[in-house]
Amino acid sequence: MQLLIGFTLALIIAYLAYRARSLIKGGAVAATFTGTIIFGIGGWEWAILLLTFFITSSVLSRAFKKRKQGLNEKFSKGHERDAGQVFGNGGIATAFAALHYFYPESIIPWLGFAAALAAVNADTWATELGVLNPHPPRIITNLKKAVEKGTSGGISLFGTLASLAGSALIGILASALNPTVDSVPIFFIVTLAGLAGSLFDSFLGATVQAIYFCPKDHKETEKHPLHTCGTPTTLIRGWKWLNNDWVNFACSVFGVLTSLLLKGLL
Repeated sequence: MQLLIGFTLALIIAYLAYRARSLIKGGAVAATFTGTIIFGIGGWEWAILLLTFFITSSVLSRAFKKRKQGLNEKFSKGHERDAGQVFGNGGIATAFAALHYFYPESIIPWLGFAAALAAVNADTWATELGVLNPHPPRIITNLKKAVEKGTSGGISLFGTLASLAGSALIGILASALNPTVDSVPIFFIVTLAGLAGSLFDSFLGATVQAIYFCPKDHKETEKHPLHTCGTPTTLIRGWKWLNNDWVNFACSVFGVLTSLLLKGLL
């Protein structure tokens, strides 16, 4: 019965997100699946964390459009999420919600779930708000080298603080809504884990993520096979299979591993 309720709620939310053009059809199907697991197995506490990530990321992706104008050429996809984006951002969190079914008394599923969402939320806030910084970002592997706004692997103090805020929001909720009796310092662990995951995302973007080049506009981009202008793009660095969806997936994995490490140390 709980799974049925979870499916119904997930279907309604996915449909509303599709109508609001936050999801395309494939993304809505993927969101219904992940939502069913998280709502149906986890319950309302888990649902609040997921919805916080989804709502804030959707709002921020649409905010400050004028100041973000021209940056879409950098990113592989727009604000309407497809299935790859849904699973890239929420796949690990969904797995930990499923793990809660088998270990309902353990803090590990909740901690992993929260850390995974904190990481992708931190990354989203850094991306959407970091580009508003009046100064150009610097590549994470060489902080002396300035790069164009929106460049994969670029970071700034403004963007890092935005990342910390996005992670802390999930950390606050994870601590306040903790459904277990474990007294682990969840806010501290989840917040740091989320920030670490976001920075790891930037590191991958600067090193091994697939980055392409548009010969017409002379621009680096994540878009492939065609740039915004319609010109075919060519790979100039990184692993061809490692697109932004896989980088987001790795971001959440790194956040989870960091949280488990911090739990062990504390």
